Amino acid sequence: MNLSFIKNYFKKERKPKLKALNFLRYIGPGLLVTVGFIDPGNWAANISAGGEYGYALLWMVTLSTIMLILLQHNAAHLGIVTGNCLSEASTATLKPSLNRVVLGTAVIAAISTALAELLGGAIALNMLFGIPLKLGTILVLFFILWILYTNSYRKLEKWIIGFVSLIGLSFLFELSLVHVEWGKAMIGWIKPSFPSGSLPIIMSVLGAVVMPHNLFLHSQVIQSRQWNLEDESVIKKQLKYEFMDTFFSMIVGWAINSAMILIAATTFFAQKIHVTELNQAHQMLTPLLGNTASIIFAIALLFAGISSSVTAGMAGGSIFAGIFGKDYDINNIYTKLGIGITLIGAAIAIFFITNPFKGLIYSQMLLSIQLPITIFLQIYLTSSKKVMGKYSNSTLSKITLWIIGLIVTGLNIMLLLSFIL
Repeated sequence: MNLSFIKNYFKKERKPKLKALNFLRYIGPGLLVTVGFIDPGNWAANISAGGEYGYALLWMVTLSTIMLILLQHNAAHLGIVTGNCLSEASTATLKPSLNRVVLGTAVIAAISTALAELLGGAIALNMLFGIPLKLGTILVLFFILWILYTNSYRKLEKWIIGFVSLIGLSFLFELSLVHVEWGKAMIGWIKPSFPSGSLPIIMSVLGAVVMPHNLFLHSQVIQSRQWNLEDESVIKKQLKYEFMDTFFSMIVGWAINSAMILIAATTFFAQKIHVTELNQAHQMLTPLLGNTASIIFAIALLFAGISSSVTAGMAGGSIFAGIFGKDYDINNIYTKLGIGITLIGAAIAIFFITNPFKGLIYSQMLLSIQLPITIFLQIYLTSSKKVMGKYSNSTLSKITLWIIGLIVTGLNIMLLLSFIL
């Protein structure tokens, strides 16, 4: 009798409770995705936006964050309800020939993403220590492979939360050194404007925010919790908590991206300094804000490059394992191969790049081509009653997601054409 009571007691305690502090237990998956929102590619776009147009393009950060929250929440929704990531769900639903094409392009997108992230880390090492880009790429690559091959999901989440926190603190420090006109900033965040010649930067900011690998990654990290194995009431609770996690994490990303634009606006734009590359931004910060500010800038870029390389590798491992109907598991050969193909493939590609700036452009072009495939795959799966059951997208959700998908697709096509024409 007593043993039965004790057994039931611990069973009862194991289930999550709806308490405010309980939310903290579910912070993690969203922050992994936030890393892709503050990767080196975003740094370049944000510095250009603030440096060229001041506070005028802050609204793009707000709009892109809203769109990102809805898409990422939908991807996580799939992981919670089905217990499958986007890659696994695709393998279980699509015809094998079509699935191989769809997920094959997703692996290429992950490699393209990793190329930009490794390159960003290498640029930061060059800023800090004068290490050549190719050697810096190798150093970052080996460090990332060590992190991924020796750490579990939970440990990786802690690494990433630490990196994101340091990046956030770095920009808080940078903001403390400049004079921000908060009235203009508030207007910039909510009032759309299209200054002359700003369209390429607008498309770059929005097009770089929603990234294919992040949609795969979010569903994978969420499904690793296996909440779908709990009873229905627990699934409903987790859907609420997940949205809170996604919302909180994307707001963190919004704040960091906004800080980048504000710093560029109060330094480069105010001084009428034309900045087009990260190295140039680093060099110009020294006379404007002092040597400490430029060092902090480079350290934050290094953390961004490392953390985004980790998530790109995780996404590549998840996508590749999903092709064979397997979960992301670092002890699984498919996961190991996927990580290796993604990161080593990206590093090899960097060795054939003579111009780092063009390398970033080419990686964005590949992402622009693949992104619509991932978005509409996700909408198809999450709208399917066969896949999601009663948790499939509502009519309003379908309309909203299709509008977002078409906007993102249109802007990415325009971005691609701007590179070609």
